[in-house]
This record gives sequence, structure tokens and C-alpha cells, in this order.
Amino acid sequence: LVGLENIGVVCFQKEMKFHLDFRYLFLKRLAGFLTTIVAAWFMRSYWALVIGALAGRSFGTILSYLIHPMRPRLSLQKFDDIFSVSQWMLVRSIGAYLNKNLHMFFVGNRADTATMGGYSLADQISAMPTTELLAPLNRVLFPAFVQARENISELKRLFLLAQGVQTLAAIPAAVGLALVAHEAVLILLGEKWLIAVPFVEWLALGSAFSAIATSGGYILITMGKVKDAAVVTWANVALFVIGALVLSPEAGALDLAKLRLATVVLGLLLALILLKRTLVNLSSLDMLRTVYRPIIGASAMAVAIGSAPFSSTIAPLVALQLKIGIGLVVFPATVLFVWWFAGKPEGAERYLLEKAVYITRNFRS
Repeated sequence: LVGLENIGVVCFQKEMKFHLDFRYLFLKRLAGFLTTIVAAWFMRSYWALVIGALAGRSFGTILSYLIHPMRPRLSLQKFDDIFSVSQWMLVRSIGAYLNKNLHMFFVGNRADTATMGGYSLADQISAMPTTELLAPLNRVLFPAFVQARENISELKRLFLLAQGVQTLAAIPAAVGLALVAHEAVLILLGEKWLIAVPFVEWLALGSAFSAIATSGGYILITMGKVKDAAVVTWANVALFVIGALVLSPEAGALDLAKLRLATVVLGLLLALILLKRTLVNLSSLDMLRTVYRPIIGASAMAVAIGSAPFSSTIAPLVALQLKIGIGLVVFPATVLFVWWFAGKPEGAERYLLEKAVYITRNFRS
């Protein structure tokens, strides 16, 4: 069904018409959500999820033709031009699928059913904070990079700003989830799913690094280095396979989660090396400046929450609320202090503060 959608909706991102892009995505998801709720009410069955998913996809396909005037037709006129790029995009997409799911295969092969269930659930939970926080930004990044591709200095500025904003969102979200994993799983899923807690703690960090690497991948594609982007993706796959089969042939589920984190970090380093070759005026120091403040802030948050004297008798919900409260105070306070101490340099902090002031003034007026 997704393959039948009108390709014209891609123009919303290309032409920076994000209000139409938001409307399309929102209505599509709303249709699936409402259908799921109604089906669950009447059927009292898990089949409601399947029906809701099909309804959302079907409605999205129909809506794509109503919301955009383009009518695609079969033509081979641009086949050579498209295939010269799409062949490496296909290779990259296959690698991305394996990179996302291969660790699940190894866990399923080496662990029992209960462990596999906990690991699978942890994988989904750990990706949610960073994915949902960064999804809107990621939809804006690629068209913004494409518009600036002829101006390398502007492209570098946009990349570093995007990297800073992504890090400022992904790092605290991932570290925060790892710190409250026990309480969150206990409250939301119940005691029987506590087996997922250690997996969430490690996989959440891996999801953060994967999210941070997104903007670098967009830069490589923007500059026509699709092959390099594919190499990075397959390097992640190869590193994990080597680690799982050669270095740790007896590794259990938790060790595989740690291995996944290690391979994601190594893959990110490789991506940064290739990125420096693409943006010749980009230095390691430039990239370090965008990430060190969120890392310091997340470290301070972890120390504050870890050293807080929580009683073993405290209710899980209260503990969760207290930990979240500590994080919401310590992380931004630390980041802003380090940013102020560094002389208030250009970056994500200044950008977000200026946007906050602008929105506040408009709201008051």
C-alpha cells in the first residue's frame, strides 16, 4: 500500500511546505489510530492493531492523491539518471534493514523465548524517545542541506547546528530513559517485563548515537556520496557480525546489546571520517564543540540521579517522577552554565533560546 502512494507528497519537503507535510502525516496517523480504537472496542482482539494499520495505510494512499495534484505515470525516460543514484540507495537501504534487525536475529538464536520477548520490547522502547524527538527535525534537514549544497560554508554551519540540536535532544533522552528504565517498565508494562530493563539501558544509548549520525548521512547523500553512506551502513553490519561470531561467539542477549552500542559508536566515528573528507573545511574540533556540552550535562544528570538517596520502599511512580524532575533541572542548568562559561558561543543553545524568545514574544502579542 505504501508503494502505491502518490510520490508527489515528497515535494512538500523539497519545497519546504511543511504545513502540508504535517497535515498529510497527521491525518494518516489519525485515521489509523481512530480505526484501531473503534476496532478494539468492538472486537476485543489484537486484530484491531492489524486493521488499524491497514486502515491508516489505505487512507494515506488515497489522501496522497487528494492532497497533491501530481499523477505519476510509467516512464523509463529518466531511468539511467535515477538508477545511477538509486542502486547505491538500494544497497544502503538493505544494509540499514540488516543493521536495525540483525541483532534481533542473534538474540533469537541464542536466548529463550522470554528473553527474546523482553529484548524485542526493549529495542522498541529504547528507540522511541530519540526517534520521536528527532523525526520532525530529520524531515527538515535534507531539503535544507540540498538548498545549501553550493555554499560549503553555509552547509557546514547548518550541519553543525543540526548536529548540536540533535545531540541536545538525543543524549538526555537516551540517558534519561536508561536512568528511569526500571520504574518506567514496571509502571507501564508490569513486573513480568522487568527482564527488559537491562536491555533498555544499553539499547537506549545505541539509539542515541544512531540518531546523532543521521545528519552526517544526509550530508553525504546531499553531496552525492551515496556510496560512502552505504559503506558506513554496511560497516556497522560487518562490525556487529564479526563481534557476534568471532569475538563473542557465546555472547548472550545483554552482551549483544552492549556489542550493538559499540558497533554504533564505531560506525559513527567512520561516518565522521568520511564526512570530513566531504566537507573539507570541517574539523574534529568543530564537531566536538557541538556535542561536549550535552555530554557534560547528561553526565551531571546521571550523577545527580544515581546519587539521590531513594528509599527501597518508595513507590515506583513517585521514584519515576522524582528522577524525571531531577533530570529536568540538572541537565538544562548544567548545559546552560557550561555554555555561559564558554562565552555563549554560536550553536544549538543560542539558536533554541532565540527561538524560545521569538515564540514567547509572538504569543504575548
